[in-house]
Amino acid sequence: MVDVVDRQTRSRMMSGIKGRDTQPELKIRKALFNKGFRYKLHDKKLPGKPDLVFPKYHSVIFIHGCFWHCHKCHLFKWPSTRPGFWRKKISKNKEVDKRNYKQLKKEGWYILTIWECAIKGRKNKPLDNIIYSTTRWLETGKKDKVIKG
Repeated sequence: MVDVVDRQTRSRMMSGIKGRDTQPELKIRKALFNKGFRYKLHDKKLPGKPDLVFPKYHSVIFIHGCFWHCHKCHLFKWPSTRPGFWRKKISKNKEVDKRNYKQLKKEGWYILTIWECAIKGRKNKPLDNIIYSTTRWLETGKKDKVIKG
């Protein structure tokens, strides 16, 4: 299938997609803050610059976009234009995620990954449920956890 916009327009559109302060991230941050949790944002000292860092709990949260991190859900679809470029780009993202997770584990951090499809999409969960699971994990869980739609 041919792209419906020219290459420059597509490039401009894609460059406008934010890597931080996304709507799913802001929803989670606001809800956790309202529950009394305090965190650091995108700590550059940690591998992968996690979206939320909870030093008190030695825990981090990544809020991953399903497209950019190749989540096998209804929100992910391989682009039909420039397939070689996208396979290389998204595969590299997955490799970097794996390397960052491994390094964080080595440093003793606990990791929660919240996928975009848990927050939006046809199989999303109520935000209250996601926040409840997250707060329980922070307070009691010392295993890595994944929340997905």
